[in-house]
Amino acid sequence: MMDGHCKSLLIRAARPDDAALIHALISELADYEKLRHEVDATVQDVARDLFGERPRVFAEIAEWNGEPAGFALWFYNYSTFRGRHGLYLEDLFVRPAHRGQGIGKALIVALAKRCAAEGLARFQWSVLDWNQPSIDFYKALGAKLTPEWIGCRVEGEALEALAAVAA
Repeated sequence: MMDGHCKSLLIRAARPDDAALIHALISELADYEKLRHEVDATVQDVARDLFGERPRVFAEIAEWNGEPAGFALWFYNYSTFRGRHGLYLEDLFVRPAHRGQGIGKALIVALAKRCAAEGLARFQWSVLDWNQPSIDFYKALGAKLTPEWIGCRVEGEALEALAAVAA
């Protein structure tokens, strides 16, 4: 990417020494979404879950001129109808100072390429209904919004109560 000065963008797989950076980016995303009060994750949680013995969640780091600019955190899901795995993008975040450089698009494209290379059935994610800039961005990339699907979540005390129900 050029704009008169040589600018370099690198998308790379996260490494164990990125745990604190990933945690910081998660916190910055939570601040942007006005959800910082919901962040319980620690650097140790990130290190364990992304880089432990059997990781089930993964991340890509975007570096702009060698500086951390954003990340994508994802995991595999499964489509029973398609009979194949897919990829679910849990978080995508580009630091405000680096927006407008094509970094978010590069992260999405890198994950789409992974899907294609691995023969995955689909690539999914969610977007907050108030986040119109992101909605517009995703639509411009060809994403189809699926309003017929309503997200469901059980957590905290409600999860504990549900787990205690005798089946």
